[in-house]
Amino acid sequence: MLMSRIIGTPLRWVILVVLFSGFCLSGKLDTRSQGNLMAGKAIEDVLKEHTKELMSIPGVVGTGQSLCDGKPCIKVYVVNKTPELEKQIPQTLEGYPVVIEETGEIRVFPKSGTDK
Repeated sequence: MLMSRIIGTPLRWVILVVLFSGFCLSGKLDTRSQGNLMAGKAIEDVLKEHTKELMSIPGVVGTGQSLCDGKPCIKVYVVNKTPELEKQIPQTLEGYPVVIEETGEIRVFPKSGTDK
């Protein structure tokens, strides 16, 4: 529950958006043009439908989409990758592979005095 206090629900969504935006802006991920549909559903829709469920698992600090071996996949970011977490997180979601990535604890830095 410590993570829930450190990273509130709005911050979790900010992290998700930042991670997703970084992939899109870097040109590494343009999901619509690459035809990322498995079982007839776009990865964006699958991620949107399952993020709340994934984020409710203790130790999960974010979710996002990426390319794994050139194919679309869902990434689940965790504080520590443990066998217990690997059992709780599905290996696939609606046909998309799920990859667990250990990121450590994600913290919010306080605003500096110069930010207005």
